[in-house]
Amino acid sequence: MRGTGARTAGSTTMKHKSILVALIAIPLSLAAPPVAAQDGSALSVTLPEGLTKSQLGKRDMQVIAVQAMLDRTNHSPGVIDGYMGGNTRRAIEAYRSNNDLPAGDGIDDALLKSLQDAQSGSVFTTYTLTEDDVSGPFYDIPSGFAEQADLERVGYKNAQEMLAERFHMDQKFFSALNPNADLGKAGQKIVVISKGDGAVSGTITRIEVRKDAGEVAALDAEGNELATYPATIGSGEFPSPSGSMTVNAIAAEANYTFDPDDQKWGPDKTFVIPAGPNNPIGGVWIDLGKDGYGIHGSPDPQLIGKTTSHGCVRLTNWDARALARAVSQGVKVEFV
Repeated sequence: MRGTGARTAGSTTMKHKSILVALIAIPLSLAAPPVAAQDGSALSVTLPEGLTKSQLGKRDMQVIAVQAMLDRTNHSPGVIDGYMGGNTRRAIEAYRSNNDLPAGDGIDDALLKSLQDAQSGSVFTTYTLTEDDVSGPFYDIPSGFAEQADLERVGYKNAQEMLAERFHMDQKFFSALNPNADLGKAGQKIVVISKGDGAVSGTITRIEVRKDAGEVAALDAEGNELATYPATIGSGEFPSPSGSMTVNAIAAEANYTFDPDDQKWGPDKTFVIPAGPNNPIGGVWIDLGKDGYGIHGSPDPQLIGKTTSHGCVRLTNWDARALARAVSQGVKVEFV
């Protein structure tokens, strides 16, 4: 795992309590002021009850809706935050290409109609916090490898981080939607995005890591794109490889091993950091059969596609989990 300094990926067995989830849909289109698309068309989106437009700042309601719908089509925009950034434009471009729409990365009537025709449901949903949600456990995560290696698990820091990641949201956006929520109280209702479930339809036979586009694409035997994800792929100092590799192993609860003998950066001692969403690989590892290289998650989902890595391929944790569930050993991975 050259990009993260990890050399081996392990897996642990964890027991999970069942979680009772209460979801109440908030309709997508109600009597709210429409938001204009770039070509003058409009999508009518209603704010959740009790929330005002001023609380969202400069976030665009239409962008929020498009991001939520793209997330449900497996053309991931990365974190849902209400801003029209590069990851959202990449997802729009991928969706257009796969749905016979005119090329481009903007929002227009054709895109809105296609997204709404392809799915039904809400943009926003309410979720009721459970005892498991509020009890954690949560962790103080130190910055150093030595201190992290002493932890039992590199878990979530708090309920806000956990819930924002669960619903594919930027933490600041989550806070804007829930300014007065008591996240330590079971039974508290919060407003979240009605996200996709990440399930990939079809059989992945090839993965393309597209360096210039900052994208990972999962394809079937006919070359159809089943899913696309924004990615952080190498850097000038630590470039990702070229050519082909193969999925060698998949670890949904991966630890992270830093070995200074394999690295040109970091401390001069070997550290094994336990599994969890805040370890350097986000706790998810798809091994590519070459020592030090893999596709993995990240403890900083808001930085995907906006920073560089040490050679590996970073996705948001939820995208990495979705890909890990859908891919199998032996699938070819091409760096293009």
